[in-house]
Amino acid sequence: MSDITGTARWSGPPAEMAGKRNAWLACLIALVAVLVLGNLANDTALNMNYGWDVRVNCAAVDAHVDGLDPYYVKNLKGTKLSYPYLPATLDVFRPLCAGGFLVGHHRGVFLVLALLCGLLLPGLGRPRSLRDVGLRGLCALGAFVGFEWVLASGNFAVLDGILTAAALALLLRPAGHDDRHDIARVAGAALLGLVMSFKLVFCPVLAALYLLPLPRRRKFVLIMVAGFSFVLPILVSIAVHPDLMSSWLLSITGGIPDQHSVQIDGTNPSLLMLAQTILDRVGLAESKPIVFAIYALAATAFVLAPLGWLLLRAIHDNEGSLPIRLDRWLIDHPQAAMRITVLAMYGLYLCAPRLKEYAFFELAVYAAVLIVDLPAAALAAVLIIGVAVPTLVSITGNAIEGGFIQLAVALACFWIMLWAQSASSAQMVRAAGVEPARRLRTEGF
Repeated sequence: MSDITGTARWSGPPAEMAGKRNAWLACLIALVAVLVLGNLANDTALNMNYGWDVRVNCAAVDAHVDGLDPYYVKNLKGTKLSYPYLPATLDVFRPLCAGGFLVGHHRGVFLVLALLCGLLLPGLGRPRSLRDVGLRGLCALGAFVGFEWVLASGNFAVLDGILTAAALALLLRPAGHDDRHDIARVAGAALLGLVMSFKLVFCPVLAALYLLPLPRRRKFVLIMVAGFSFVLPILVSIAVHPDLMSSWLLSITGGIPDQHSVQIDGTNPSLLMLAQTILDRVGLAESKPIVFAIYALAATAFVLAPLGWLLLRAIHDNEGSLPIRLDRWLIDHPQAAMRITVLAMYGLYLCAPRLKEYAFFELAVYAAVLIVDLPAAALAAVLIIGVAVPTLVSITGNAIEGGFIQLAVALACFWIMLWAQSASSAQMVRAAGVEPARRLRTEGF
């Protein structure tokens, strides 16, 4: 097609192709949403004794109120499971368990809290839209069927999820020079540290705060605040409940005989358990150093090395030492830096040695921040692999517990999001004129 000047003009097909792509993607999102909601509704219709974790937690609160040691299962009514949290949490959970409302209605309460995660989670450099909020909510509810396990077990990971969403909303704010932004980020770091104190094995996630687009001094302040917030519940437990602290240590290390212990509970789809399962097939599972070596190798190969390679590729054209180049690149590219920060949190969380089925809900919260900015192809891949596939496995009645389906799909989604970020970083380098500058230097200008 030509205009009156004879200049070629071809605007119809690209717009038509974009419209078809958007329609196809909208249909996929709607289909995945139907699968997720149908799976949750199907679980509700099953006549099963759900909510075992919420009953344990509230039974521990009741035992503490009655003057009994909540870390001995014999003191917990109606359960054979142990209470895993620090003694300080008994006072925090007491209002939640008062009157027995949460035990009887945890499914509705948890569903509301999970939907609130989608509302709280921030957008990275784009205005809030109904489409983005819906995608975040869909990811939180359906990714890796983590929320299905939270809903079935009644695990308090849903509280971790909503507190994580609030922490990310405070931390991932546009950079500014006034103190208000720093106060918000300090509050976010403190909140994130408290979240990590609920499950101590996830504390390495706090190291990802270094990747925020801030001067190095501010980042170290945030890390120190988060670290202090992480140890604060431990210090409070030692100071206020010294007798219960010793019982807690016995409980989590398997020192109380004839009762459930988190130390000897081996059914969790983590990289550590994957390494142990592989070595068990060749008769080496009893060699702990070899198990941990394979686990460290897997975490490095699957998560840490690809993430490090992404950062090295992004900063390789900058001058100066590695820390200086990294700091400069993060500040010069704030949106990319915030995405990489969340991606690093996702990866470090995924590397945890004890990653239970319900903990994938918290992983889905990190993924929900990243999913809305993905290109169409990457978004479709994450929705299919990370949401639709595990949901279909669950709907068909196949057991996920004790396997590695959740771990596999979470790793696949990590690589997809890493690839998308790598492509975006390469595009930013080209847009900044690095390649033309290189050619000019080569030609002697």
